[in-house]
Amino acid sequence: MRRPATIAVVLLAVAPVAGCGSDAPAPTQSSAPAATATATPQVSEAERNAKRDLEAAEGNAAGGTGSTSEPRPGGSPPTAARPPIVQRPIPFGAKRRDEMRAYARRHYGLDSFRLQGPKVIVEHYTAGDTFRSAYDTFARDVPDVELHELPAVCAHFVVDRDGTIYQLVALNNMCRHTVGLNDTAIGIEQVGRSAREIVDRPAQIGAVVRLTAWLRCRYAIALRNVIGHNESLSSPYHHENVAALRRQTHADWTRAEMAPVRARIGRYRCPA
Repeated sequence: MRRPATIAVVLLAVAPVAGCGSDAPAPTQSSAPAATATATPQVSEAERNAKRDLEAAEGNAAGGTGSTSEPRPGGSPPTAARPPIVQRPIPFGAKRRDEMRAYARRHYGLDSFRLQGPKVIVEHYTAGDTFRSAYDTFARDVPDVELHELPAVCAHFVVDRDGTIYQLVALNNMCRHTVGLNDTAIGIEQVGRSAREIVDRPAQIGAVVRLTAWLRCRYAIALRNVIGHNESLSSPYHHENVAALRRQTHADWTRAEMAPVRARIGRYRCPA
């Protein structure tokens, strides 16, 4: 996510770059040029296993009988239900709504700040250590340090290290969290500096999974459209009117990092 403010720095490979919510300008991460994209990718055994698990989870989420590599305790998948959510809204008054509408006109050709019928959920991490730093970043309505646009960046939810889920923005309002998808995506931030760190905190990753499963069911979002920020360019819903930003993405939550999380989300059945 392109973010201003106080959340720190993500490490991408060995070079420091800004992550979602970082204070430093975040250089864009672009995919390979089209001329080189035609080479046949080498698929590792781990990627094949992740793909198999995701396909099985998709089948289960749709009511199929496909199995996963991880057995379910008791043989009965849980039902997605609304988890406890603490309301901590950021200021989203008339000025910010007008800025969001103007942003949507520039980037999507839409004359609205409303998020209607979301089709995608995007997972992010803040590259910081506290909920307060993330909240302060999103609440200040100032141009972001990466793209220098208004309104300020934000996410609909932030999941703290202890698993507390905070809602910052109403689900019928757009948030600037993923270039090319803000008009159709719900954004979920997790406090932390890496996917590994978040996965290693059971309370936090458990809350992320439960929240995402509930949102996925509430809006009938396909499991394959629950993505990490780094997967944004591969989304069929990605579109961007500003040519210079059409290949822009960030490093948080790669496909390999998201695959086991999607599989866990897919084990939740939607209520009838």
